[in-house]
Amino acid sequence: MQRIDLPRTDDAALDDLAERLARTRSVPHPVLDRSLGVDPALLAGLLERWRDGFDWRAQEERIAALPWHATERTEVPVRAVVHRAAGDAPAVLLLHGWPDSVLRFERVLPHLDDLTWVAPALPGFPFAAPVPGGGLSSRDMADAVAAAMAELGVDRYVVSAGDVGCDVAEALAARHPGVVEALHLTDVSQYHFLVDPPADLDDEEREYVARGHRWQAAEGGYMHEQSTRPGTLAVGLGDSPAGLAAWLVEKLVRWTDPGDDLGSAFTHDEALTWVTAYWLTGSIGTSFTPYAAGGAKDWPPVEVPTVVTMFAHDLVNAPRRFAERFFDVVDWRDLDHGGHFAAWERPEDYVWGIRRAIEVRRPAGETS
Repeated sequence: MQRIDLPRTDDAALDDLAERLARTRSVPHPVLDRSLGVDPALLAGLLERWRDGFDWRAQEERIAALPWHATERTEVPVRAVVHRAAGDAPAVLLLHGWPDSVLRFERVLPHLDDLTWVAPALPGFPFAAPVPGGGLSSRDMADAVAAAMAELGVDRYVVSAGDVGCDVAEALAARHPGVVEALHLTDVSQYHFLVDPPADLDDEEREYVARGHRWQAAEGGYMHEQSTRPGTLAVGLGDSPAGLAAWLVEKLVRWTDPGDDLGSAFTHDEALTWVTAYWLTGSIGTSFTPYAAGGAKDWPPVEVPTVVTMFAHDLVNAPRRFAERFFDVVDWRDLDHGGHFAAWERPEDYVWGIRRAIEVRRPAGETS
């Protein structure tokens, strides 16, 4: 991997964004006694700020100042933020999810100076290098990231992940077991209960699966649309900044603790930075690829030591017994606060999980 300058946004793209925001059209929608999407007043305030006060150039300079690197020899090009610690410090691979990017880890990185860490921009997501087809399945991302780590010369590492990153982490540990020393996960992939769940569930697990299906019925429309009609959805979101902001900000509100107030986890400028990253990189459609590509988890339980930190307000938290069907869970911590973007919302608690995974990592040469 070589150090690179992250591509900067040209003025024409910012002018185009400003013009589109100036032409935003208010669209009538159902007004009922319950929430059916993003709060209109919140969205209006964000769009006004985006149009008249938000400074992308300042955010871009800060993001570009991170130590970005890119592969030179891998079949799939990968960009990543890389920090090398002195000596033989442990290495940690940080895998983000949707609807975010490497920015998920901004509040964690200052706590990891004594470690070597790598935070790749997953293919198809903001800041990533372009790849044929636009994006990759979680399985193919795992292979691409493994190749990038090998080129970087990091032979063994702990993997810390959430959301889509958990699917990538699981595939990485299953397909490249010799390089993964331990896992730190903040959730168990919902695909484990949505696709061919085990038949011998106990009462707690059955309640979890039922709760998961209830959550999917009430909140999972985005996942169904992104997996079945990603191309149709991408047209609207990729052409309308207001539409994109509505689609993403709803998740930033509902998926954080307490789940009804953007300001509990994000300032308006922080939320707009995440949204603008998707807009200017044109990556909303390609970020749907892991949902649309799917792919069976056709491997036996992962035997890598696994630490799980469950944040109370994440989406559908699995019980430990269910997680142990798929992972070698050696430590488990339930936390009273925090939501889906735990590394952003509760960085100290998230770092505990990383540190604990380093403590339990598998010795070199041991594969099971």
